[in-house]
Amino acid sequence: MTAIKLDFDKQGGLIPVIVTDHETGQVLMLAYMNKESFQLTLETKTMHYWSRSRNELWHKGATSGHYQHVKSIKTDCDADTLLISVEQVGAACHTGAYSCFFEDIYSEE
Repeated sequence: MTAIKLDFDKQGGLIPVIVTDHETGQVLMLAYMNKESFQLTLETKTMHYWSRSRNELWHKGATSGHYQHVKSIKTDCDADTLLISVEQVGAACHTGAYSCFFEDIYSEE
């Protein structure tokens, strides 16, 4: 594994994180991390984010029990976006849906 320096500076100290289900590849959610939440995620192997609306650290599952256990972490070519595969416990979405992406806008299916 190579040491990669993530670029937290492009977007005001935050980087977007796309979270997928480790088993199915389904996109579960999009959230943001700062350096501290990223470090906590690495240390605990559970997802920590930066809540932009509450302006505070957020440990996914701490209040709901719907933890996300990290299986893999990848970065894009610019090192300013993360793709993290997790084992999802319960629902990923605050609405109770398994994925935050359940509203159809358009589909040819």
